[in-house]
Amino acid sequence: MSPSCMGPLRRREFLRAGTLALGGLGLAEILAARAAASDTTKAASAADRAVILFWMWGGPSQLETYDLKPHAPSEYRGPFRPIATTVPGLDICELFPQQAAQAHRFSLVRSLHHEMASHNDGSIELLTGKTPAKADPTSTARSEHPDLGHVASRLLGPRGGGLPPYIGIPEQPFMTQPTYLGLSHKAFETGDPSVERFQPPNLTIGAGLNGGRLDDRRGLVAQLDRLRRGLDLRGDLTATDEFRGQAFDLLTSTSVAQAFDLEQEPAELRDRYGRHLWGQSCLLARRLAEAGAAVVTIDALAPQRGTPLYFSWDDHANAQPGWDMAAGMRWRAEYMDPALATLIDDVYSRGLDEKILIVAVGEFGRTPRLTANSGYIGRDHWPGAQTALVSGGGLRMGQVVGATNSKAEYPAERPLRPQDLLATIYRHLGIDHRAALADFSGRPVHILPSGEPIDELI
Repeated sequence: MSPSCMGPLRRREFLRAGTLALGGLGLAEILAARAAASDTTKAASAADRAVILFWMWGGPSQLETYDLKPHAPSEYRGPFRPIATTVPGLDICELFPQQAAQAHRFSLVRSLHHEMASHNDGSIELLTGKTPAKADPTSTARSEHPDLGHVASRLLGPRGGGLPPYIGIPEQPFMTQPTYLGLSHKAFETGDPSVERFQPPNLTIGAGLNGGRLDDRRGLVAQLDRLRRGLDLRGDLTATDEFRGQAFDLLTSTSVAQAFDLEQEPAELRDRYGRHLWGQSCLLARRLAEAGAAVVTIDALAPQRGTPLYFSWDDHANAQPGWDMAAGMRWRAEYMDPALATLIDDVYSRGLDEKILIVAVGEFGRTPRLTANSGYIGRDHWPGAQTALVSGGGLRMGQVVGATNSKAEYPAERPLRPQDLLATIYRHLGIDHRAALADFSGRPVHILPSGEPIDELI
C-alpha cells in the first residue's frame, strides 16, 4: 500500500515501528534523550579523564584494612597485624602484601566520617554527597539524587567512540538512581566479566544476527524513515536520523567491542589480576576507562561464584553461621589484594596515572570495639571513621591524610566528609562541584551541598 493510501498515521505509531525495526532496543531514542538531557556546558578541561570506583559495599573495617591500631586494647585491635609498605610509616593490614608493594602509588584518607549508620543511607551519602532527609534503618532506601556516575553522564556525555560514560561492573550500586537527570543517564551494566566467553549485553542488535541480516534491518529502517519523512510535514522527525545513525555506529563499533574484549589482554596479566569477578572486573574497568568511559564502578560483592556466603564487607559477628570477620577478611583478601594491586600497577605501568583516578571505599567503617556471637568475632556499623584508598589521577601519592584516635573511633586530625572526597573526584573529571542541576520541579540542586577538594592530594 502506498503512503498516500494509508491515511493519516500517528507519530507514536511510526516511533513504535522504528523501535521494532531496531529489534526492540530503542537505542536511537535513548541517544536522542541523552543528548536532549545533556547540559550544554561541557567540562572541556578533562575531556578524557576517568574514575574507577572499587565499591566495597557492606562497610569494610578500618581496623582490618588501612588503619590498624596494634597498640589498642585487645577488645579493639583485632586479629591482624600491620605490615610495612614501600612508604615509611604507612602500614596496612598483613593480608595485603601486594598492595603494600604499591603504597608509593596510592594515598590513604583515614579521617572520613559521617552520620548514616545503615547500608543504603551510608551508600547514598558516599555516592551522591547528599544526606538522606530521613534515616532508613532497614537499608531499603533509594536515592533522591543522582550519584557521581549519573552526574558525569549528564555533564560529560558519551566519549570514546560511543562508549557509555557511566558503566557498572557487573552492575551499578543498586541504591542510587539517576532521578531527575533521567533514565538515559543510568549506568550501562556489563554483567560478570569473569564468565567464559564474556560478552556484555545489548552491544548487538539481537542475538545471532550476522552482518547480512544487520544490513537488511538497516535497510528496513531506511525505508521506514523515508515513509515517516514523507508524512511528517512539520519536519520534526528528521532529527532522529542523527541518533539512529549513532545507534548503528555504536552497535557495530569495532572500538567499543574491543574495549570489552578481555581476550585481547595477555593471559599472564589476566592471571595476575585473578580469574574471578574482582580480578576481571578491575581489568575490564581499566580497559573501559582507557577507552573513554568517564566513571566505572566495580561492585565489590562476592568475588567468586560458588564461594561461601560472605557476599559483602558486612562483618557482624556470626552474621553467617560458621564464619566470622577474621575468616571473611582472609577469604576476601585472597581476591581483593592481587586485583586492586595489579590495577594500580597496570595503570601506572601504562602511563595512565594522570588520566585514571582509582578510589576504593565503602559506605562506612566498623565499630572500634569487637563484638562476639557464639564464639565468632565481628564489628558492627560505624560511620564515625573510615578510610578511602586513592591512587593516580595526577594526585600526590605515598601519604596518609588525616588520622583517627588511638582506637579508630573518630577523626583526631584533619576530619573530612564524603563530600570532600567527591569534590576531589569531580575536580579530576573537570566538573564544578558547586554547579547546580535542575530537579523535577526545575529548581536548582547543587551537585554537592558542601565539601572541597582535599588539598593534601592536589
